[in-house]
Amino acid sequence: QVQLVESGGGLVQPGGSLRLSCAASGSIYATGWYRQAPGKQRELVVLTTSDDRTNYADSVKGRFTISRDNAKNTVTLQMNSLKPEDTAVYYCYANRRDGLGRVYDYWGQGTQVSVSS
Repeated sequence: QVQLVESGGGLVQPGGSLRLSCAASGSIYATGWYRQAPGKQRELVVLTTSDDRTNYADSVKGRFTISRDNAKNTVTLQMNSLKPEDTAVYYCYANRRDGLGRVYDYWGQGTQVSVSS
């Protein structure tokens, strides 16, 4: 079992920046962030694997940057040039694989990001 603890988030004006962090209690393979806005489905923001394959949603490319510390099992999302449409609850995600190739998914508790003037 892996636990994910998130920090960061809050209220920021359009064009501002925020940083989200997530710490995992164990070794993980892929990690990243999803978000869910009111009335919408949860969507991928960015996902990165331990072998450095990274996939950003088109809506955040060039504005958001994910960084990962494999030794500490932490991941950080730097969000710049924030827009009102980035407002959502952001969830840290991670998975791990066992020796049989089975994948286990884990989620953080979610943190609110609000972009408003």
